[in-house]
Amino acid sequence: MLTSTDVKLLKDLCLESRKDILSMVYNAQSGHIGGAFSAVEILTVLFHKCMKTSPLWKQDVNYENRDRFVLSKGHASSILYSVLAQLAYLDKNELMTFRKLGTRLQGHPTKLCPGVEVPTGSLGQGLSMACGIALALKLDKKPQNVFVLMGDGELQEGSVWEAFMHIAHRKLDNIIAIIDRNCLQIDGGTECIKGLDNLADKIKAFNWEVLEIDGHDIEAIYEAIEKAKTIDKPVAIIANTVKGKGVSFMENNAGWHGKAPNKEDFEKAMAELNRN
Repeated sequence: MLTSTDVKLLKDLCLESRKDILSMVYNAQSGHIGGAFSAVEILTVLFHKCMKTSPLWKQDVNYENRDRFVLSKGHASSILYSVLAQLAYLDKNELMTFRKLGTRLQGHPTKLCPGVEVPTGSLGQGLSMACGIALALKLDKKPQNVFVLMGDGELQEGSVWEAFMHIAHRKLDNIIAIIDRNCLQIDGGTECIKGLDNLADKIKAFNWEVLEIDGHDIEAIYEAIEKAKTIDKPVAIIANTVKGKGVSFMENNAGWHGKAPNKEDFEKAMAELNRN
């Protein structure tokens, strides 16, 4: 259970990450703010409170007993880099090399970056990667969990449902999939482009356990992930979120899927975040 002090600390880290993301994308004049902002609370709680990471991160980023994480929605890499910097996998100053030539912080995560398990970005493939990692852990009789953060738009890919089916068939109860359900993708609303509802019933039909939460509620995220760890079947957490969460003119606006702010937008957004 989280204490009030825990919640305050996590909220502060979330605000820090939103400022990081905004600065990184503005500095690069390239990147994806909307889907990174919607995943801030999810990744902050997951990495800081729920995942087992290396106690020797600087010396051993491949600590054998770590939980594994796959960012299937790889275009939201800026939030992952911010959280990794908070955990000292990266120097904070390196964040401003985001999307620059020769950087370790590519637009989509690669193994160049400490703490990244697999390169991602081709949407619809992250759950299959997680499946392979989870199966390997089972074969090696290892107890670690595999977490995968997925976008809802990528659930329109057939490969995702093949992975759902195979994971359940192999009884991989060490996989916890978190779906960032912000209901928007680059071209507009998910339900207009290729409807996903009723998403929970669809996933349950593949013999998964499904939990549904407010993806910006820190305590709800923590409780759902901790509960998922105790369930003896694969679990999907549908986290209902707001694309662009935290900056009013970016919220629920598909136009901010992959758009970099100009100077006026940047200053306006940063001022709003600084008031929080």
